[in-house]
Amino acid sequence: MFLGQYQHSLDEKGRVILPAKFRTQLEGGAYMARGLDGCVVVYPTDEWERVSNNMRELMTRGTQQRQAARSFFAGAAEVAPDRQGRVPVPVHLREFADLSIEREVVVAGVLSRIEIWDAERWTQREQEGEQAISAAEGIADFGL
Repeated sequence: MFLGQYQHSLDEKGRVILPAKFRTQLEGGAYMARGLDGCVVVYPTDEWERVSNNMRELMTRGTQQRQAARSFFAGAAEVAPDRQGRVPVPVHLREFADLSIEREVVVAGVLSRIEIWDAERWTQREQEGEQAISAAEGIADFGL
C-alpha cells in the first residue's frame, strides 16, 4: 500500500527519488505510464497487470478507447529503482506531466500506485480534493 506525499525534484538526468518505504513494494518490478489528470503513474507489477487487463477489455469498446489504450501502452516504460531509490522519468512522460529538471515534484502514494506530479499542479489538485472531502461532494459512502 502506498500512502503519503513527499517533496522531491528531478535531477539533471530526469530521475526522481522514490521514498524508501515505497521501494520494497517495487522489488518485483514496476511500470511507469501517463496518469489521469496530468501526472505520471508508477505501478507495481501486480497493479500493472490489473490495469492492463482493464485497458485490454476497454480496447474492444470503440475507437476512442482503442486510441487511449494505444497511447497509454506506447508511452509506458518498465522501471526499477537504483540503489539510491531513483527512477528515470522518460522525456515523453516528463513532457506529458509538465515535469522539469531541477524543479519541485510531489511523489504521492495513492493506495495501489505512486503518482508523480509537478508541485504546482499537485497543489491545485490537492485543494480540489480537500474541498471535495469537506463537502462530501459525490462521495457519500466515503466513510468519513
